[in-house]
Amino acid sequence: MSLDTVKLPTLEELGEIAAELGFSLAEPDLAAHHEALKASFAAYNTLDRMADETPPVTYPRLPGRRPAPEENRYGAWYVKTEITGAASGKLAGKRVALKDNICLAGVPMMNGASTLEGYVPDIDATVATRILDAGGTIVGKTVCEYLCFSGGSHTSAGGPVHNPHRMGYSAGGSSSGSAAVGAAGEVPMALGGDQGGSIRIPASFCGIYGLKPTHGLVPYTGIMPIELTLDHTGPMTATVEDNALLLDVLAGPDGLDPRQSALAVARPYRDALGLGAAGLRIGIVEEGFGHRDALPQVDAIVREAAARFRGLGAVVETVSIPLHRQGKAIWLAIAAEGALMQMMLGNGFGFNWQGLYVTSLLDFHSGWRSRAAELSDSLKNSMMLGHYMVTRHRGHYYAKAQNLVRRLRRAYDEALERYDLLLMPTLPIVATPLPAANAPVAEILQRAFEPANTSQFDCTHHPAMSLPCGRVDGLPVGMMLVARAFGEETIYRAAAAFERGVDWKTLSA
Repeated sequence: MSLDTVKLPTLEELGEIAAELGFSLAEPDLAAHHEALKASFAAYNTLDRMADETPPVTYPRLPGRRPAPEENRYGAWYVKTEITGAASGKLAGKRVALKDNICLAGVPMMNGASTLEGYVPDIDATVATRILDAGGTIVGKTVCEYLCFSGGSHTSAGGPVHNPHRMGYSAGGSSSGSAAVGAAGEVPMALGGDQGGSIRIPASFCGIYGLKPTHGLVPYTGIMPIELTLDHTGPMTATVEDNALLLDVLAGPDGLDPRQSALAVARPYRDALGLGAAGLRIGIVEEGFGHRDALPQVDAIVREAAARFRGLGAVVETVSIPLHRQGKAIWLAIAAEGALMQMMLGNGFGFNWQGLYVTSLLDFHSGWRSRAAELSDSLKNSMMLGHYMVTRHRGHYYAKAQNLVRRLRRAYDEALERYDLLLMPTLPIVATPLPAANAPVAEILQRAFEPANTSQFDCTHHPAMSLPCGRVDGLPVGMMLVARAFGEETIYRAAAAFERGVDWKTLSA
């Protein structure tokens, strides 16, 4: 009796496979192929019997629990737990929440998706290990949008996340829960993910500090991917100091993420906090304002906030980067086609790289095909676009967009030769009402794809932070600062000066 797990197909099955590939094989030729494949299947069974190569899990933990409604007012928590890290370290005494696309061994992970409910990771993401090694305590997983495909907070299979500034309003997405628990004061630190703005959009809506680091500065190992060239993870916090402190711990190569370059080294980011804004040159990007759906009050408040930097000693001027407005089109082709091929058809990981594959996640996620009707409307919309472009246009526009990223990056870099930072609204709007449970698809999609200035920098990989800079009708406005690659210290320098020198809650319209 064979104990082999990987079974050699029958002749009939191999004929079906050949037909699927467009081969027309005579019966003797098919039999010859069948015989030749026996050695290959023996090799696969050797591979199957070998132990996988995954990082160890070191800190004891329990699976946690789903919080009751009375302790989850904003719908922001997926699981509450308490995993205690090292006895000392930079994060000693700090409580940290993880976005629920981040693997935490033994603790359920849903990534906002009904199709992933029931999955329990068998590894810790590098960022989770680093938090624990630094003495932090991980206190739970926060709700995120359905496989992270929404800029609003209404698509999670577990229900909407409410904005702590106003119930019934969006917390932003896709790191919706992380923004809400930070804004509500339930934790000082949380982690988010950002492929099109998913750290900075909810940070803007909820009035906290959200940094998308330079691509590759923080290892993405053990976090469910969307698209390798867009994937970022980073800190979401109530203060600039905590943001810099958390990045101190998270940054640097882990040897498992090939997206990380030799430049991806940790720096003492907190050292920049006391340097002040005097002498900084800040360029207000004109094309970041005046969006078709913009609230004029938001544009006005961000310009007012930018002017406050002059009072802090910075040189503030207007700069034009015309390609900024076209940058979202470049991003869209990469996000729609790339996510279809990697996150969905590639079962989350795809092929052609040598980073850590979480095979348990790959296997579990592959089951979405039999439950595709459950996917969120925002994800369905993106998948239909990606499928059409890949099948009807051969992936031509994905390829062209990746070529054009170099031009877009160069446009920002040329401006950043003259300025230390670029400045614009994170979004040209404030938080919008959550769609009703029975809302029409048109409204669900509109609220999932609100206008923003964020996605361009996921393509170009520049670091970018949203910081609160004012309010419209009591709802926070976000201002975005963008720096040169690996220029996070400059962002922290300016953000800390603004935080100290300006009470953002007094800038209102």
